[in-house]
Amino acid sequence: MELKGTKCTLRPWRQGDEESLVRYANNHNVSRNLGDRFPYPYTLEDARRWLGERVNAVPPFTKFAIAIDDAAVGGTGFDILPENQRTTARAGYWLAEPFWGQGIVTEAFSLLRDYIFAAFPDVHRIEATVYEWNPASARVLEKCGFAQEARMRKACIKDGHVIDLFLYARVR
Repeated sequence: MELKGTKCTLRPWRQGDEESLVRYANNHNVSRNLGDRFPYPYTLEDARRWLGERVNAVPPFTKFAIAIDDAAVGGTGFDILPENQRTTARAGYWLAEPFWGQGIVTEAFSLLRDYIFAAFPDVHRIEATVYEWNPASARVLEKCGFAQEARMRKACIKDGHVIDLFLYARVR
């Protein structure tokens, strides 16, 4: 299964993506904008572990490689929240630094948004968070039709700093 745009394709992760993952994910400028479960430095063992959890996944898919010319240059995906929040998908994305500023992640996240609402009829809300120092990511969400719902003051710690977190959402 692939979701094709004009700038990129979303496709399932597969064996062979290890080298690309290490090349692009092992970047502090990328990792500083992601949760702590995204390691830095990003090693070949990290890539193997990530792919081992995703290769041979069965539809419906929830994690995708952002591919350009079939090379994985980023990732996007979501988790459906548990229990009484099961109508909400929490989504995120990352893109290799050499591809920033080209509209790629905006297209990729728009493809993901449309896929979530089409493939998961019980999901009525998609939300994403952005660290206070990342206005470019906030702009991506706005271009994808998400609205800022909250500024959660001092809500998380990243790189040793207690920072604000912005909550964005889009509803059906």
